Amino acid sequence: MDFAGANILSVEQFERADIERIFSVADSMEPYALRHKVTRVLEGAILGNMFFEPSTRTRISFGCAFNLLGGEVRETTGFQSSAIAKGESLYDTARVLSGYSDVICMRHPGEGSVGEFSAASRVPVINGGDGANEHPSQALLDLYTIQKELRALGRTLNGLRIAMIGDLKYGRTVHSLSHLLCLFNDLHVVLISPDELAMPDEYVTKLRDHGHQVSVTSDLPNNISHVDIVYSTRIQEERFASKQEADSYRGRFRLNQAIYTKYCEPNTVIMHPLPRDSRADANELDNDLNQNPNLAIFRQADNGLLVRMALFAMILDVVEQVDKYARPVNWFHKRS
Repeated sequence: MDFAGANILSVEQFERADIERIFSVADSMEPYALRHKVTRVLEGAILGNMFFEPSTRTRISFGCAFNLLGGEVRETTGFQSSAIAKGESLYDTARVLSGYSDVICMRHPGEGSVGEFSAASRVPVINGGDGANEHPSQALLDLYTIQKELRALGRTLNGLRIAMIGDLKYGRTVHSLSHLLCLFNDLHVVLISPDELAMPDEYVTKLRDHGHQVSVTSDLPNNISHVDIVYSTRIQEERFASKQEADSYRGRFRLNQAIYTKYCEPNTVIMHPLPRDSRADANELDNDLNQNPNLAIFRQADNGLLVRMALFAMILDVVEQVDKYARPVNWFHKRS
């Protein structure tokens, strides 16, 4: 695809060559993300960060990614702090705010809402999550992380064995990741969830139609023994009709060091899109995993910065200019 000026609304936009291009650009952003160098290539550009659902990592990492390229960020968080609370339509909001921005990142609880907004926007729009539908940049950073973790083991994405665990019905991260996995070959995908929170049939069918082996189960221990990646997700309580209903599923699939040692292969990588629910009744990934070198959740979050920097550079068509506007940092930094 031609990234210059493009909206990023769905992972279905991408072909495998597009993924490889994004990851190549992401690799080139590492010196800037690690603060070894500074670039001002987007000096004067403005990101409109519009988040109408709670977010920490996605909102802040999009903002930091833009800042690290030299741009400035303006934010709207929550409905009550926007004119939408006064009845303004998405169309009107898009027409106005796109006049103030060079690119917009938007998160909204309504499925398809970001697409509706982008149709009225005068600048490119990136989907930061639209309800239970999609989260394309998260899927990209997840796949980028998987590739890097496998590369360290001398492996590639082809032949990947992955278990996705938890709320697969409402978890938009696993929906988007499933789409991307269809671009690769000979995968074995294990989908572990309560029956009521199983992966929607359309994603299971698509994976199988692309020739991948797909197992659907509610048995955790016996299905994480022969996988490269364990990808855990939290219960998406904001998608349920009541907290009581969400609580009925909380804590069913817990992974701790004892379970990992007993059932997983020694190099199995542990991933989670975050936030992990560390409350006692949930505790999806126990804190006793924090010293496990195969816990990749924080490397995963760091990789989000690289991928989002790559998307901004590609959408605003400055990839070839980044180094031209670079200089060494002039402050103390302790990063590797």
